[in-house]
Amino acid sequence: MPQVQRSRSGKTSRPEPVMEPMTADNGVDFEIIELFFFAYRAFTADPDAILEKGDMGRAHHRVVHFVNREPGMTVAALLDTLKITKQSLARVLKQLIDKGYICQIAGPEDRRQRCLYPTRAGRELALELAAPQHRRIAHALATANAEERAEVVRFLTRMSDECGGSKE
Repeated sequence: MPQVQRSRSGKTSRPEPVMEPMTADNGVDFEIIELFFFAYRAFTADPDAILEKGDMGRAHHRVVHFVNREPGMTVAALLDTLKITKQSLARVLKQLIDKGYICQIAGPEDRRQRCLYPTRAGRELALELAAPQHRRIAHALATANAEERAEVVRFLTRMSDECGGSKE
């Protein structure tokens, strides 16, 4: 947040506005960045509308998705996958359990472990949320051959790489 600057006379002066748009001349590929913004907005719009009807949001979607993809995953594994805090997960998980979408069972070897499983309602919700996303992806890849699809997968995998965006 920019600071309001004070002149020597004690009056506040407003920062000067920049009138020129950012361009690729700045060394940043704004076209791809904007396409990601628009693609993400479209990709999440249908599931968001479905979730809103049940007083849920994207965090609920992510939990339902990953628990359905790996039934029996531990809470610790889910925390690692989602890169969120225990506190954030606890609230969302409690709501999903209370609504009957997820159940929690003690681990078979270590009773302190909490293993997560979808219920039938949780499986149905996951499929309902995934269906419009699948249709959107299928439409976008309709003319792609196997190698082009593989390149999309490689690209998204590289984008997901934890070191890809950091300056470490």
